[in-house]
Amino acid sequence: MQVNISTLSNGLRVVSVERPSTETVSVGIWVNTGSACENPENNGISHFVEHMVFKGTQKRTALQISEDIENVGGNTNAYTSREFTVFYAKMLKNDLELAVDVLADMVMAPTFAAEELSKEREVVVQEIKQTFDDPSDIVFDYFQETAFKEQALGRSILGPAEKVRSFDATTLREYMSHNYAAENIVVSAAGNLKHDEFVKMVADRMSGLQAKTSYNKDKQLYSGGSFIKQRDIEQAQVLLGFNGASYYADNRYPVAIMSTILGGSMSSRLFQEIREKRGLVYSVYSFSNNHKESGLFGIYAGLDSEQIKKYLPVVADEIKKIVNEHVTDAELNRVKVQYKAGMLMALESSSSTAEMVARRYLLHNRFIPVEEIIAKIDSVSKDDVMKAAQSIFSSPLTYTLLGNLNEYPSYDEVREYIKF
Repeated sequence: MQVNISTLSNGLRVVSVERPSTETVSVGIWVNTGSACENPENNGISHFVEHMVFKGTQKRTALQISEDIENVGGNTNAYTSREFTVFYAKMLKNDLELAVDVLADMVMAPTFAAEELSKEREVVVQEIKQTFDDPSDIVFDYFQETAFKEQALGRSILGPAEKVRSFDATTLREYMSHNYAAENIVVSAAGNLKHDEFVKMVADRMSGLQAKTSYNKDKQLYSGGSFIKQRDIEQAQVLLGFNGASYYADNRYPVAIMSTILGGSMSSRLFQEIREKRGLVYSVYSFSNNHKESGLFGIYAGLDSEQIKKYLPVVADEIKKIVNEHVTDAELNRVKVQYKAGMLMALESSSSTAEMVARRYLLHNRFIPVEEIIAKIDSVSKDDVMKAAQSIFSSPLTYTLLGNLNEYPSYDEVREYIKF
């Protein structure tokens, strides 16, 4: 895959992947900021900015932003994570410049009109309430907060309602002036385009973007701990967590492969042992979340609260097996194929390709070829997987329970179950 990159005079990186045989193009603005770049006073502002830039610019109303894209059959959206904020669109090939114009307009010239601010604050507050009402959503906020105590990385992406209701136009502009700078942004596109023409489209609209950021990032130090909350719901939510791998960790790929073997698919050990053989749960899986300076490894299940005392020892047994015994050749080979196939299949999507390339430049300031990643996956040995498991599961435990709880193991009991 050929990736083209140009850097504007202000430091803005513009990258593209040309696919002349397709009829569409995906384009986006990826910003290296999110809730992990916030402080206690502005928690939730990254997500609120993401909402508000759709509510009008100096030359478009909120309706015109939507109509300009949808009138030509395109679509646009955005999302905020703990470390990234993204605005993107997918269009027919002849409408790329329109997409660039709309997205750049939103990022460069939002008006933050008082009337729109007033309405959107309440929209986001409703989103916060919706998340709270969904136990399988809110438990992950409790989990993250417990794993990263009193840190930006542990706070909710949406923020508390009282903070969201306090944000005004001045606060939003100040946040963008500190975080939305050329060195912190990549504009990426994939599909039927010509790179030089794409660069000119971006340069014409974003060359005036300030060059440098001016904000201080919080620490990212995993701590672990216990969070147990009673709530009258039908199914208990159970999360076990451990110190994971950062984006830059040497064992990132062994940890990812270990997670998939343990609980990343229907053929995984946890799924087969806990759901298929014992029928204790509907949903059980493990995951490995990478962050820039840290990581979080987790095991999730939703189950009847009276089954928790049966469930946790089984999980502990599977953890001890993967820590103390080599995985099989069949498991290792299957997961490597799954990992590589998932990555290669994603590259067939222009949206996924544009995102992958943008993330590579934001995180590594270079494009990491697919062949290089495949080589790293192929090089992972059974011993690497065991060492990754030993490293993960020897770290402090994060224990999160939410539900109509009666009897359940204490934090110390669970830690003792897992001891190896």
